[in-house]
Amino acid sequence: MTARSIQKLFDLSGKTALITGGSRGLGLQMAHALGEAGARIMLSSRKADDLEQAAAELQAAGIDTRWIAADCAKEEDTRRLADETLERMGAVDILVNNAGASWGSPAEDHPVEAWDKVMNLNVRGYFILAQQIARGYMIPKKAGRIINIASIAGLNGNPPEMKTLAYNTSKSAVIGFTQTLAAEWGRYGINVNAICPGFFMTKMAAGLIKSMGEEKMASHAPLGRLGDEEDLKGITLLYASEAGKHITGQWLAVDGGVSVVLGA
Repeated sequence: MTARSIQKLFDLSGKTALITGGSRGLGLQMAHALGEAGARIMLSSRKADDLEQAAAELQAAGIDTRWIAADCAKEEDTRRLADETLERMGAVDILVNNAGASWGSPAEDHPVEAWDKVMNLNVRGYFILAQQIARGYMIPKKAGRIINIASIAGLNGNPPEMKTLAYNTSKSAVIGFTQTLAAEWGRYGINVNAICPGFFMTKMAAGLIKSMGEEKMASHAPLGRLGDEEDLKGITLLYASEAGKHITGQWLAVDGGVSVVLGA
């Protein structure tokens, strides 16, 4: 085999990516990364208006983009998303499981229905979509990339003021899910990896960052900063491309070094 150039290893021309939670924040950033490398993009989230706006932004950047509104906390919506994507796009070479929810409550008062809401989207939805896409395309093709978005919240406990028991537990589960799925599906040529973002100024995290103070939050990172709108692009492209073909079952924290300080 002749070694390929670095440009060819990172080239996603001819590939198709499905990104959940893709209408804003980290999902939209990852959609830009994959689209800028040549992939066709299918975005999904719950709200059609948000998806229209995100798709227009990507199309303005020259990225072939479509969208499907779906709630990945619901099994029937998740299966419809997989089937409709495969029908419309003909392929899903790259699946980015990114849709997520959080809930703030002291553990002793945490509502069971809120626990179920977080788990259904953050864990169960990842499983159902990965299974459906794998059975419908990746396993028969003997190739695929699955990128699960976990969090540094899944690596350690939080300070007492951050009462996010269900979220932390769900993200720990995503890491275990990633490792186990990678071990099972390696024989099908499917690479499964996770990204553990730290604090980014997303809609989900904005309230917490503002309440605790942006400068204070940034001071916990050795690099002294929060994540920005470029910081997930590199790892996403590595996991999705041929440059990462020998990487599976791994997680990487993209957090400015916070997890190093915490001892993860």
